[in-house]
Amino acid sequence: MTIEFSKYQGLGNDFILVDNLHSVEPIITPEQAVKMCDRHFGIGADGVIFALPGREDADYTMRIYNSDGSEPEMCGNGIRCLAKFIAKLTGETNDNKAYKIYTLAGIITPKLTGNGEVTVDMGMPQLTAAKIPTTLVAEDEKVIDLSIAVGGRTWSVTCVSMGNPHCITFVEDSQAIALETIGPLFEHHQVFPQRTNTEFIEVVNSDYIKMRVWERGAGITLACGTGACASVVAGVLNNKCDRACKVELPGGCLQIEWSESDGRVYMTGPAIEVFTGKYL
Repeated sequence: MTIEFSKYQGLGNDFILVDNLHSVEPIITPEQAVKMCDRHFGIGADGVIFALPGREDADYTMRIYNSDGSEPEMCGNGIRCLAKFIAKLTGETNDNKAYKIYTLAGIITPKLTGNGEVTVDMGMPQLTAAKIPTTLVAEDEKVIDLSIAVGGRTWSVTCVSMGNPHCITFVEDSQAIALETIGPLFEHHQVFPQRTNTEFIEVVNSDYIKMRVWERGAGITLACGTGACASVVAGVLNNKCDRACKVELPGGCLQIEWSESDGRVYMTGPAIEVFTGKYL
């Protein structure tokens, strides 16, 4: 089967976008997605994103397979790319067009902006152990600045769900972290029954932080939108950063705000089409 696709990237977090509007299920399997994401024998990407039909409460549906074939609840950088992809499919030219997109994490609303970026209402962060999920504490408790043993040392962590699980730890030098070694140990730690994304955060000042990430199901990536959101929430909870904060990732910067007025997290950043093609 020949599959037409578009390749997009958001701060180097890259995705294969597939027009799946004619079917309510992804037209390729997780195993096929793994092959497509292979950077030597396939197209190369961190994941495959499907634009599916909407529902009564949503304009469209988003599904995504990671590069290892697993399916996350949603993806922050990916949903910005999806919004741009949908605008291209529909011929939408309204700079302020917003879409309600159903994801496994609930309804997410990206909005196109006049400067080519996308602002996404990421919803409210979830902080209790049951919502993350983690067994580090009791189900109704929060994980804020608690200790966990990983890789032969003790880390102080804060856990946040942005529809998918995140474990955030603050470090003096984010570049000194051996992500390829410690990342998998966090991801598969027994206290995270659904595995976890892990962010290592260096606070430059109250409105500027640096972040490196190990993504569940994808490994080291250049950016993670939900991770940037979770990290700012964790920074506020630990009195380390402001509610409005620039997050520097290896692939570029995102602007994140955890609104004090409505408790929702807003993410603004780019999404760029790289090329289109056919996968045989």
